[in-house]
Amino acid sequence: MQIEFDNYSVSLIQEKDAWRMCDFVVSNEERLKAYFPKTLEQNLNPTLSKFFVAKMTKKIVAREEFLFTIKENSNRTIIGFIYVKELDKEKKTGELAYCLGYQYEGKRIMTASIKNLIPWCFNDAKLETLQIIVHNSNMGSKKIAENNGFQWKQTLLEEHTTGNGEILDMELYELQNLALQS
Repeated sequence: MQIEFDNYSVSLIQEKDAWRMCDFVVSNEERLKAYFPKTLEQNLNPTLSKFFVAKMTKKIVAREEFLFTIKENSNRTIIGFIYVKELDKEKKTGELAYCLGYQYEGKRIMTASIKNLIPWCFNDAKLETLQIIVHNSNMGSKKIAENNGFQWKQTLLEEHTTGNGEILDMELYELQNLALQS
């Protein structure tokens, strides 16, 4: 599964992506510490990344969790990722969690990536509600949610623990599959 737009592509992570994933994580270590500490610790060197990618591909095959990479088409460098996680098969809900390399911020790449991934989430993953959970201070992430039609629902108290142990309240945004409501 690959989605292409502009000079970028979004596709499920593959075993051949391990080295590139390590490169991305190490070069974006500071921004991953707070909100993706487990992804960070599992990709600090190429050997760890190889195990991480193998584990993720098994989860993809089992349809337990999905990890998509965002790559530049010209050089195939990973510039970001999107998890489709916290899948609830009964409620048909899933959470989108994402990170983009600092040098690609402000170019609407993540907004376009999410926009292009939403149909896959509804049609292929068979989800009816997508969630994005962000910290109130993360204005960029809030804009990505809003620009893709997600609506603010509520503040989730003590929802996230950062890599340094700080417990944060988070904001919940949701998007319903409108095709099901007609």
